Amino acid sequence: MDKKTISIISYITIIGWLVAYFSNSEKSSLAKFHLKQSFGLFLFTLIIGILFGLIISFVPALAFLDNAYSIVILVLMVLGILNAAKEEEKPIPLIGSMFVDKFNFII
Repeated sequence: MDKKTISIISYITIIGWLVAYFSNSEKSSLAKFHLKQSFGLFLFTLIIGILFGLIISFVPALAFLDNAYSIVILVLMVLGILNAAKEEEKPIPLIGSMFVDKFNFII
């Protein structure tokens, strides 16, 4: 796969991330950048999902937060895919700058 395809696939579920990670044979900087961004997005999604699950279990009236959270994550994923399709190394809005220098295991 080429670097653009690897970058796009990395945002599509954790299975897509694994496929992109193991097929990144050419070690391009674009693919590494988007692998880091998408991994950070998945971790952020997991942590916030757990927190919202706990909050909603104690205060069911806040269940609308789960829908809003899902929409925000979907928008961030689409923005990441668009950046990957344009072959830009641009962080995901709001949270992407936290993951730029992290996840050094992605080589």
